[in-house]
Amino acid sequence: MKKIFGSFLFLMSIFLPLSLSAATPLVDVNWVRANIGQEHVVFLDVRGTLAGKSKADYLRGHIPGAVWTDYLKDGWRAKDKVGTPGQLAPTAKLEKIIGNLGISNKSHVVVVPQGGKALDMGTATRIYWTFKVLGHDNVSILNGGMAAYGKLNEKTQKPINPMERGNKKIEPKTFSASIQKDMLISKSDVQKAIKSGTPIIDNRPHNQFIGINQHPLAKRLGTIPGSINFPENWMTVNGGGAFRPASELKELYQITGVNQEGHQITFCNTGHWASLGWFVSHELVGNKQSKMYDGSMLEWSADKSLPMEQKIKLN
Repeated sequence: MKKIFGSFLFLMSIFLPLSLSAATPLVDVNWVRANIGQEHVVFLDVRGTLAGKSKADYLRGHIPGAVWTDYLKDGWRAKDKVGTPGQLAPTAKLEKIIGNLGISNKSHVVVVPQGGKALDMGTATRIYWTFKVLGHDNVSILNGGMAAYGKLNEKTQKPINPMERGNKKIEPKTFSASIQKDMLISKSDVQKAIKSGTPIIDNRPHNQFIGINQHPLAKRLGTIPGSINFPENWMTVNGGGAFRPASELKELYQITGVNQEGHQITFCNTGHWASLGWFVSHELVGNKQSKMYDGSMLEWSADKSLPMEQKIKLN
């Protein structure tokens, strides 16, 4: 009897929709194929300007049933009260954006980037982080993005996986946020972290970290004093659209001196690259005490009372 029951459970684990299990941070192409058409799975296509794409690419072909959003123009990010750009948008605005995409609190959201480079994977991780801040844990990212899903058959030059053309008619849903305040870091929290010796991770390119270049909107060169540089393009294979396995990430952490556990704060210029750092640390390496400083360098460098460290000063 035990053998029969065990066999039944095994068969159920195979044939039940994969979406019924807890959401994992990353899903692959096989997972996507198995869950197309599942009632509560929403594929959120975020291919846009940062990947050299637009809605036209979505209309030419996307995962069946996928909905599209413009990460830069639809309001996912906004200026804060003092004018710092790229910050978390007001909760009510995000609830409306998400609901209008046909996403409810029951939805398993799968974020689909282009998957061409680390920069556009940052679009996916930023939106993933936003859902987490809003209290929605049922969210994943398609590892490799559409670059992996949309591969063509070498002989026929037709898509290997199911594709759909045109726009999807969306039925708006109600999405209610439950803000996770413990995920939000202010500049005063960063100041306290500096004093306490909490590791601060700079996910910008090395040239910005050492202070020879800067973001166009940053007010000063350099980095937050004592921070460790872990550039955004180290987190994906060859700086592309596939995340490195946790074993490689841990090895890179060890080499650079980034902590694998304990309190940690990631930052960049606007909270885009830093979301990659947070995602890798918190979700893939498993450091649940990692947090992201959304204000990042644009907020920090604008406050002249806050210290900066410029490792190389050019005349």
